[in-house]
Amino acid sequence: MKKIFLGGTCNNSTWRDELIPLLKVDYFNPVVEDWTSECQEIEEDEKDNKCDVHLYVITNAMTGVYSVAEVVDSVHNKHKTTVLQVIPDGFEGHAIKSLKAVVNLVNKRGGQAFFDSDLKALATRLNNQKSSIRAKHEHTLEA
Repeated sequence: MKKIFLGGTCNNSTWRDELIPLLKVDYFNPVVEDWTSECQEIEEDEKDNKCDVHLYVITNAMTGVYSVAEVVDSVHNKHKTTVLQVIPDGFEGHAIKSLKAVVNLVNKRGGQAFFDSDLKALATRLNNQKSSIRAKHEHTLEA
């Protein structure tokens, strides 16, 4: 594994702060204090050329849907491994149903998607893979 792109919810979400100390693999964190066009170029280079795993963690701090669009785009790139973890805490009703459908879609398209709050288990999955975290992930979630 070359590098993991840490995409997903920003907006003062703490998942990166919790996950990064647990990682034993190289990663790129795109979050910066002042987002500029140069930051955008660096992120695109990292995603396209340096990171072979695209990780997206979605939390209830998300205010837009672009991260979900990035997940769907990534899972269709067969040269990348896409991992999605939806942390369900704080989501309700239709949002839960919709996010479970996204998890199922990502799994169906060859990515790995999980609907749980366990960042330690996520770190273990990422750390224990030598060249790719791609594995059969057969289960789907009831919407």
